[in-house]
Amino acid sequence: MQLVRQKGNTAQYGHRSAARPRGRYGVAVAALLVAALGTGCGAADRAAPAKPKAGEAGPGAAGALANAAEQAKAAQQARIAAAKKWGLLKTPLLAPPAPKTKREITTREGFEVEDQDEYPPVFTTVPTEDKVVFLTIDDGAEKDPEFVKMMQELKIPYTAFLSDYLVRDNYPYFKGMQDAGVTLNNHTLNHRYMPALSYEKQREEICGQQDTIQKQFGKRPTLFRPPYGNYNQDTLRAAKSCGIKAVPLWNAEAFVNRMDYREWDRDLHPGDIILSHFRGREDWKGTMPDMIRHVMKTVTDKGYAVARLEDYL
Repeated sequence: MQLVRQKGNTAQYGHRSAARPRGRYGVAVAALLVAALGTGCGAADRAAPAKPKAGEAGPGAAGALANAAEQAKAAQQARIAAAKKWGLLKTPLLAPPAPKTKREITTREGFEVEDQDEYPPVFTTVPTEDKVVFLTIDDGAEKDPEFVKMMQELKIPYTAFLSDYLVRDNYPYFKGMQDAGVTLNNHTLNHRYMPALSYEKQREEICGQQDTIQKQFGKRPTLFRPPYGNYNQDTLRAAKSCGIKAVPLWNAEAFVNRMDYREWDRDLHPGDIILSHFRGREDWKGTMPDMIRHVMKTVTDKGYAVARLEDYL
């Protein structure tokens, strides 16, 4: 299991400074005398490269390493400052690099429908040994600009699953979210209880939202989450026909003052998907930034980082 460690203000770089390249110091005294008389020629009369000043990075790999270390240090200091600004007691842990080889996603046992192998997998946890979890946020009712600003400054990745009837009054809000790197996925047009609908009606809900997201945001989703987490064989069949590749559900749900868990041990596990919603004070005793503060306290205290879901699928 790979554990992302971070202590205090220490960024993920070493304490050893990269070595500065040494300049060539001068030339032979005789050559200098000849040059002074104006009779010198060739290499002896060319000035030696100046020694880098204190704090300046020299050329080549050593300079690149020094610059990278400085950039990492500055980025970490910015994250620490953002955490304090937004009321986090601890700076969120950094997720490891995205895996080069992605593991196969299969349907969780007990979540299958008939002929499941023909349909997109339904899962609550992504197979990984990295100590990461994934934050997903559903529907689109609350459009809090402070939430978007908070997530950008803290650099916390998340994935959105949108229902058009809640989003259509403010597409630009979610377009700004997308511009900041958030993937916008399918949560149906009208958030209907899917098993109660015919195959044709389910397909209208899913494909209709595929078309809407493509039209408004320029990219057709590959992930779908059924409303309430309820589905049947027709749901998955319709989703597949609309271009859906996977159906992520969740293993934990986040609120402003608590976390609910699916598993018996009421805990987080590597690769768990966390669900929350675009909600505000009308539905919660708090705001979306309040929800994020609670989520990040829980996640960080347990030694997890939040990673980008799409990097693991």
